[in-house]
Amino acid sequence: MKRPKGKEPPYRWAVTVFFLAVALSAALSFASQFFLEEAGAAFAAVVLVLFILLGIGFDIIGVAVTAADPKPLHSMASHKEKGAREALGLLRNAGRVSSVCNDVVGDICGIVSGVTAAVIVTQLQQAFDTRSILISVGVTALISGLTIGGKALSKTFAIQKGTQVLYWVGRFLHLFHR
Repeated sequence: MKRPKGKEPPYRWAVTVFFLAVALSAALSFASQFFLEEAGAAFAAVVLVLFILLGIGFDIIGVAVTAADPKPLHSMASHKEKGAREALGLLRNAGRVSSVCNDVVGDICGIVSGVTAAVIVTQLQQAFDTRSILISVGVTALISGLTIGGKALSKTFAIQKGTQVLYWVGRFLHLFHR
C-alpha cells in the first residue's frame, strides 16, 4: 500500500528524535564534564542551576506552543512584525516542538542535573570528610524540589501567556533567519 504523497512514515519522527536526543545529550554531558572537571562545589552549583533553568525555559516553550492563540500571531504576521511568522511555524509543528522542548531537552536537562548533583555530593562529602547519605538525600531532594516546583510554576505562566511567550521565541528565532 502506498502512502499519500508528502506523508512520512510514522517511525521517521521517532528515529529523528532518537538521534537528536543522543546528539544533544552528548553535547550537554560533554559541556557539563568539561566545566565540572576541576570545579568546586560552588561553581558546580551554578552549572546545576543553569541546567535547571534551561529545562524550565524549554518547558515553558513546550507548553506555550500548545496553549498559544494563533489569531494574534496571524495579525502580527500580516503586519510583518518580526518573529510572528516564526511563531506561526512553531504553532504549525506544535506536536514536534512540544516533544523536543518538553521531552528531549527537558529530560536531558534532568539527567545532566543528576550527574551534576553527583559531582556536588562527592565534593561536599570530601569537604566534610564524611560518607553521610544525608548529604546525597538533601542535595537530591533540593534539586527535585527546584526542578519540579519551577516547572509547575512555569506551566501556569506558559498557559496564561502562551501567545506572548511564543511571539518572543519567534522574535529570537527571527535573528537567525536573516
